[in-house]
Amino acid sequence: MASVRRASVRICLAVLAVLLATVALPIGRPAAHAAPSLPTVEPGVLTVGTEGTYSPFTYHVNGTGPLTGFDVDVITDVAEKLGLRVKFVESNFDSLFPALEAGRFDVIANQISYSADRAAKYDLSEPYVQTASVVVARSDDDSIKSVGDLRGKTAAQSLTSNYAQIAQSAGAVVEPVSGFDTAIQLLKAGRVQATVNDELTVKDFLTRTDDKSVKIAATTPDVSRQVFAARKNSGLIPAINTEITALRDDGTLDKTYAKYFDATDRAPSTWSVVRSNLVPLLKATVTGTIPLTAISFVIGLAIALGVALARMSSRRIVSSIARLYISIIRGTPLLVQLFIIFFALPELGIVVSPFPAAIVAFSLNVGGYAAEIIRAAILSIDRGQWEASESLGLSRWETLRSVILPQAARTAVPPLSNTLISLVKDTSLASTILVTELFRQAQIAAASTFEYLALYSTAALYYWVICLALSFAQIRLEVRLSRFVAR
Repeated sequence: MASVRRASVRICLAVLAVLLATVALPIGRPAAHAAPSLPTVEPGVLTVGTEGTYSPFTYHVNGTGPLTGFDVDVITDVAEKLGLRVKFVESNFDSLFPALEAGRFDVIANQISYSADRAAKYDLSEPYVQTASVVVARSDDDSIKSVGDLRGKTAAQSLTSNYAQIAQSAGAVVEPVSGFDTAIQLLKAGRVQATVNDELTVKDFLTRTDDKSVKIAATTPDVSRQVFAARKNSGLIPAINTEITALRDDGTLDKTYAKYFDATDRAPSTWSVVRSNLVPLLKATVTGTIPLTAISFVIGLAIALGVALARMSSRRIVSSIARLYISIIRGTPLLVQLFIIFFALPELGIVVSPFPAAIVAFSLNVGGYAAEIIRAAILSIDRGQWEASESLGLSRWETLRSVILPQAARTAVPPLSNTLISLVKDTSLASTILVTELFRQAQIAAASTFEYLALYSTAALYYWVICLALSFAQIRLEVRLSRFVAR
């Protein structure tokens, strides 16, 4: 077994080298300041975090157009006045502040409401617009006439928004959601009884969709002052405040406000929305989902082989490390692993770009699950195969490579295929760490058009086609490998 141990060591070293190269290549480090008074993540660039799914503040028209919205236009005008190029990074709302703290972008422009708690933790700009907060209920529900009527009722809210605090203060039971679009869907389905949000956002939704199933049931006494948020002591907010004042004085803010909040456009038909999103969804599949799956699976298999051989090692410390790795990977959720790599590691100075971070997390996850599959497949081969190969003068490594692994592969193909198919679907979790893949593209389109059933069904169809193709490939591969079966 000495040669097997040496082989396992070589494989582990090779896998480690690949992972280090994958992580190190796109690592982002704090760049030099664009100007002494304007320290930004990238020189000459104002990197802005936003949802891209929160109409009319930040959204894509029909889900296919460029990023637009009131907040998008205002921060773009601010950046131009500062002499900076603006770059937007899209994420769901609950990930915006962790990503800001991790140095993923300079400011958040996403209808952030001022609060004392936020001001204590972040640099907040002066308000660029003020809005009222409203309670939304089903049209057939007359039990809510004021914010006080929320007591004991269930309200769908994003936990990091100030609207969640309003609902909680009123005595509501808060059901966590990712954003306004999800809250509205839960409300319409009768899963919750209310949601609190910005009046302008709600009126925009009612105007564009002409939805009669929900209504504005009450207005809260709270006035939301919308601000831009940056990291504490960022040095950016004084300059941003100067330009907000300039935009207000020259009338630009009023024109931008009228552009988005005085419009009466109606949403397009369901079929036109689906048709216009077929290509963007396919593009996200080809450039996001499929590469994430393929790269992660290949690296994950390499990790799995090394871990499987280490798990079989007669050296106790080597096998113990392998067992610990498998236990950690299988004992923790993939989403938590993603968040640790993307949001937590920056606290240690390790900043990995979104796509490579997803690859690292998925590869390590595949390695943990596939290691036991490969180990079981190797152990299923009769011990006599090793002895026969040894009598023919083959070394342990030659036996493993030429005799054992080809036969073990046939046994391992079905469970490994299941792992691959699961990985295809698991890539949807990458949407939580700023990766625009198939599901994230469907979210973007659905959030701006409110065509959830049609667009999510279309995304599901894309996933199904990929998995169907993999299932056919599995059958072909099993037939091909059947020639390695000992007769």
